[in-house]
Amino acid sequence: MKLTYLYNSGFVIEGERFMMVLDYFKDAEEGFVRQKITSFQGRTYVLSTHWHPDHFTPEIMQWRKIQPNIRYILSKDILKRRWWTNFRNVTSLFKGQAYEDDTVRVQAFGSTDVGSSFLIEAEGKRIFHAGDLNFWHWSEVSTPEEIEVCERHFLKEVALLAETTIQLDLAMFPVDPRQGKDYMLGAEMFVDRIHTDIFVPMHFGADYEKIEAFRDYALTAGCRFIGWKVQGETIDF
Repeated sequence: MKLTYLYNSGFVIEGERFMMVLDYFKDAEEGFVRQKITSFQGRTYVLSTHWHPDHFTPEIMQWRKIQPNIRYILSKDILKRRWWTNFRNVTSLFKGQAYEDDTVRVQAFGSTDVGSSFLIEAEGKRIFHAGDLNFWHWSEVSTPEEIEVCERHFLKEVALLAETTIQLDLAMFPVDPRQGKDYMLGAEMFVDRIHTDIFVPMHFGADYEKIEAFRDYALTAGCRFIGWKVQGETIDF
């Protein structure tokens, strides 16, 4: 498989029989995703974990006009805001629900913000896109009580994922420098609890230098770490 970094939490996964676009709102380069969708001959899946504008844009709903073999898998909070449930090729998922066909399986897990995270099973691999699931706290300004509540919520959601799988071939997970000095703590807690073969940072904007700081911890946890340098970068996995 191939994984291409678009921007923020946006990615494209290409398998032998399918292509999947995740949390698209900004292209890696002009026309990159549109060209892929137009030319790809296999099944095309478009996933969005929640409605936040850095994870979702209504633009994706226009792609069905150029790719008839497309399936949208959207977190339920997106559908609450629009009328897209009338589209025959849209599946909406609450936490705990799943979409499955003969090519992929996508199960919705929880978030510590809004929407969902997704566990994807395809071509013998287990892939996790965290959406906005993270240990969201700002230790410089949050009270100890607020931090404790956030930690408890985060660990509860990770534990639910661990009930289904304690091993992932690849995980896309937030490493967001805006959180201040402890911005890597959620990622550390995640890889400590879920064995992750390949760790892919996301939700960092264009702060490539800051995500590189997580490399040593990821390697110690047994992960291959992907330190993105530019939009449009691709890895094989």
